[in-house]
Amino acid sequence: MHGSAGMDSSSSSSVAGLGSVDPQLQHFIKVENQKQCFQQLVHQMRELCWEKCMDKPGPKMDSRAEACFVNCVEHFIDTSQFILN
Repeated sequence: MHGSAGMDSSSSSSVAGLGSVDPQLQHFIKVENQKQCFQQLVHQMRELCWEKCMDKPGPKMDSRAEACFVNCVEHFIDTSQFILN
Protein backbone atom coordinates (compact mmCIF):
# COMPACT_ATOMS: atom_id res chain seq x y z
CA MET A 1 0.00 0.00 0.00
CA HIS A 2 2.75 2.39 0.98
CA GLY A 3 4.69 1.55 -2.22
CA SER A 4 1.81 2.55 -4.52
CA ALA A 5 1.52 5.95 -2.83
CA GLY A 6 5.20 6.56 -3.52
CA MET A 7 4.66 5.59 -7.16
CA ASP A 8 1.75 8.02 -7.51
CA SER A 9 3.82 10.96 -6.34
CA SER A 10 6.69 10.16 -8.73
CA SER A 11 4.36 9.74 -11.72
CA SER A 12 2.54 13.00 -10.96
CA SER A 13 5.86 14.86 -10.68
CA SER A 14 6.96 13.53 -14.09
CA VAL A 15 3.67 14.71 -15.59
CA ALA A 16 4.10 18.11 -13.98
CA GLY A 17 7.64 18.25 -15.36
CA LEU A 18 6.41 17.60 -18.90
CA GLY A 19 5.51 21.22 -19.47
CA SER A 20 9.10 22.33 -18.96
CA VAL A 21 10.77 19.38 -20.70
CA ASP A 22 10.74 20.69 -24.25
CA PRO A 23 10.32 24.45 -24.76
CA GLN A 24 10.92 23.86 -28.48
CA LEU A 25 7.81 21.70 -28.65
CA GLN A 26 5.79 24.28 -26.73
CA HIS A 27 7.01 26.97 -29.12
CA PHE A 28 6.09 24.81 -32.14
CA ILE A 29 2.55 24.29 -30.82
CA LYS A 30 2.18 27.99 -30.12
CA VAL A 31 3.37 28.92 -33.63
CA GLU A 32 1.04 26.37 -35.24
CA ASN A 33 -1.91 27.77 -33.29
CA GLN A 34 -0.99 31.30 -34.38
CA LYS A 35 -0.73 30.17 -38.02
CA GLN A 36 -4.15 28.58 -37.81
CA CYS A 37 -5.64 31.75 -36.28
CA PHE A 38 -3.95 33.87 -38.94
CA GLN A 39 -5.28 31.73 -41.80
CA GLN A 40 -8.75 31.98 -40.30
CA LEU A 41 -8.39 35.76 -40.07
CA VAL A 42 -7.22 36.00 -43.68
CA HIS A 43 -10.18 33.93 -44.84
CA GLN A 44 -12.64 36.08 -42.89
CA MET A 45 -10.96 39.25 -44.11
CA ARG A 46 -11.15 38.17 -47.74
CA GLU A 47 -14.85 37.39 -47.49
CA LEU A 48 -15.65 40.52 -45.51
CA CYS A 49 -13.73 42.90 -47.76
CA TRP A 50 -14.98 41.21 -50.93
CA GLU A 51 -18.61 41.65 -49.87
CA LYS A 52 -17.95 45.21 -48.74
CA CYS A 53 -16.15 46.36 -51.88
CA MET A 54 -17.62 44.33 -54.75
CA ASP A 55 -21.01 45.91 -55.23
CA LYS A 56 -21.34 44.63 -58.78
CA PRO A 57 -20.12 41.08 -59.37
CA GLY A 58 -17.73 40.58 -62.25
CA PRO A 59 -14.46 38.96 -63.24
CA LYS A 60 -12.43 42.16 -62.78
CA MET A 61 -12.16 44.77 -60.04
CA ASP A 62 -12.49 48.40 -61.03
CA SER A 63 -10.08 50.90 -59.48
CA ARG A 64 -12.59 52.03 -56.85
CA ALA A 65 -13.25 48.47 -55.72
CA GLU A 66 -9.52 47.76 -55.70
CA ALA A 67 -8.79 50.81 -53.53
CA CYS A 68 -11.63 49.79 -51.22
CA PHE A 69 -10.26 46.26 -50.98
CA VAL A 70 -6.72 47.46 -50.18
CA ASN A 71 -8.03 49.86 -47.50
CA CYS A 72 -10.24 47.17 -46.04
CA VAL A 73 -7.35 44.68 -45.86
CA GLU A 74 -4.98 47.22 -44.31
CA HIS A 75 -7.58 48.20 -41.73
CA PHE A 76 -8.19 44.53 -40.96
CA ILE A 77 -4.45 43.84 -40.54
CA ASP A 78 -4.06 46.85 -38.21
CA THR A 79 -6.96 45.61 -36.11
CA SER A 80 -5.62 42.05 -36.04
CA GLN A 81 -2.17 43.19 -34.93
CA PHE A 82 -3.74 45.32 -32.22
CA ILE A 83 -5.71 42.29 -30.99
CA LEU A 84 -2.70 39.93 -31.19
CA ASN A 85 -0.49 42.33 -29.28
